[in-house]
Order: sequence, then C-alpha cells, then structure tokens
Amino acid sequence: MRILVAGHTYIVDLNCEKLRALAKLEPGIEVTVVVPKKWKPGGVQNRIIETEYRDEDGFKIVPISNFSQNHQGLLTFGADLIGLLQKFRPQIIHVEQGSRGLAYTQMIILNQLLGLKAKNVFFTWWNLPYELKLPIALLEKFNLNHSHGIISGNQDGAEILRQRGYKGAIKVLPQLGVDETLFTPNPQPELATTLGIFQDDFIVGFVGRFVLEKGLLTLLQALINIQDKSWKLLLLGRGDLHDELLKIATENGIKDRLTIAESVPHHEVANYINLMNTLVLTSETTYKFKTLTAIGWKEQFGHVLIEAMACKVPVIGSNSGEIPHVIGDAGLIFPEGDDQALSNCLSQLIENPDLVHDLGQRGYRKAMANYTNKAVAKQQLEFYEQLINNN
Repeated sequence: MRILVAGHTYIVDLNCEKLRALAKLEPGIEVTVVVPKKWKPGGVQNRIIETEYRDEDGFKIVPISNFSQNHQGLLTFGADLIGLLQKFRPQIIHVEQGSRGLAYTQMIILNQLLGLKAKNVFFTWWNLPYELKLPIALLEKFNLNHSHGIISGNQDGAEILRQRGYKGAIKVLPQLGVDETLFTPNPQPELATTLGIFQDDFIVGFVGRFVLEKGLLTLLQALINIQDKSWKLLLLGRGDLHDELLKIATENGIKDRLTIAESVPHHEVANYINLMNTLVLTSETTYKFKTLTAIGWKEQFGHVLIEAMACKVPVIGSNSGEIPHVIGDAGLIFPEGDDQALSNCLSQLIENPDLVHDLGQRGYRKAMANYTNKAVAKQQLEFYEQLINNN
C-alpha cells in the first residue's frame, strides 16, 4: 500500500514515529510524508523551521515548497507536489489540516486531475460546534463531499461531522501515539533528591501550559482544601499563570509544597512523570477563544494522559472534551471546575495505595493496547484497508 500523508505536524521528527511504525507493519507498505519546506510555529518556537528530506527504506519525508508559513488552514503546496504525486501514485492521500484546509482541497483536485484514484482522508481535532460563512462553508462542503474517510482525534469531533452531513467512514484515533520506550516506569531517585522529593511524599503532578483553560487554579484550590493531608505539587511547564500560582500558594501557606519545573525538554518529561503518584489534567471548556471560523476550546485529547499511563502513573482528569474517553475506567474523572470533587479524587489516592497501584496497572494496559505508536499505526492501517476494500 502506498500512503501519502501531508501536514505541518511532521516537521518535528519526534512526531513521525507513528508513521515510521506504519511503514514497518507489513511488507509492501510505503509511507511518504509531505511537509512544508518552511514553517514558523510561533509561540516558544518563534522561528522558521526548514525541513530536510529523509529516506528510510519505505518511509520518506519530502519537503515541498509552500504558501503560508504559519497558518494551518491557508497552507498550500507548490508545483513540485505534482511531480511527487505522479511518481509515487498513492492509494491513500491523508491530509492533517482539518475539514476546511486548503491543502486538503488542493490534494483532492490533484487526485482527480492526475487520475490517481486515491482515497481522500483528512484528520481533525476540532470538537466544538461551529457555523461557517461563505466561501469557507463551500470549501468545507467540497472537502466533505470528496472524502472517502475521516480520522477524528476525539468522539465529539466525529459527532460534529455527522451533524454537518458527512455520511462516510469515520475513525476516532489520536494523531500521535506514545513512545513506550521513553515513557515507561523508571524510578528517578537522583532527580527526586535534586527537587527535594522524599520517598514518603505523595506527588500530585501536572504537565502543560499554565493558562486558565488548563484548570490550574481549580487544581490549586483542590489541594488547598486538603492541606491536612500529606502531598506535594509538581508543575511542569510555563505560562501566564506562573506568578498568580506562586501568589496563591504563598497566601495559603503551601508554597513550600510547590515545585515548578520550566523548560524541560520533551525527552526528559518522562523522568518527571515517574516522580508523580498521580498526574492530573484539569482542563476547563472556554468560549473566550475566537478564530476565523469558530469560537471556544475544550480538551481535544490530553496526550499527557497516555504518557502518564505508559509510566504506570494513575491519572485524574476533568470531564472536558475527550478526557473521559481517554481515561475510561483506568483513572478518576471529576466535573470540570469542581475543586471539591477533585479534592475527593485526590484524597482517595492519597489514602489508598492499593487504588494507586490498581489504576496505574489499568492505565498501563490501556496505553499499551491502544496508544503506543505501533498500536495507533495498526488501527490507522486497518482503516485505510477498509476504505480501499470498499470500492
């Protein structure tokens, strides 16, 4: 099977592991990944990334000239894409720029003009209802009408596409898997000593952006509610709430229980997760964000959950977006924004080591069965085979 995947996500080599695994699943699978030649992610990576060609025997990364260097929806590719499509002649064209992506429209049209007869697939994370105006509404309608299959990163996204009239095949699957060789149970006594963490400490952990929608103020209040219990809070990340978190912790006499680790490279995140007795994802739905086509945000997946599960660290999550589906019965779930309910979840784990162990084991089994790069790749291949066989 010849599979062409296009998307700016894969300018980061670490993000390509699922596709590398896909290329190795069976003999005869060829995966070519089209990425923009130049991309400016913004945020902490506020620089232009120039991508490089790679050829790894069945797996290729091919930089293609591009228009728009920092807008997902407006990304399109140059004329060198035509030569690649003519030479490779993919059976699957999979574009990861959402239902309204111009790059997907471009691929659909080239698929028709070049007579490739490939199956058109796109990936989307979007999980809130939206209304579109012309001409964007026509663009999405064209893309949906010419899609043979869709992969949605979450259940809500799949339901929204159904509501918008799509009747074809949909698979719910995360965009990226977890690297189980990196995220694996691994005690970190030296790091613990460096951070002032002792063997009897119960470490409540968070990994992510310090912003309101990630629910950190709810997490802090939940811990303030149970000051009588033995816990420490380890926050991994950075963001606008940094100073406010310190201020609240100081005012409530818990600053000495708070450790903040900023700018930790991704390959070291697993070491910090392995210090935790539980990882908490407290995301909260908000309607303050606005884009050209939609309003709002709720948790689209929560990748850090599966990273913790792979380390046998039990997880607690709010009921925002996809979090309850990711956790299932492998952790504890509380209503978003409810600090008292979160306090109760934390107390259960602090007081019950057997529950900590049980949830850690359940999460590990679920991560290994469903969320490793190889596991995600297998599910993706099965979906492609379904599309090809349903002529």
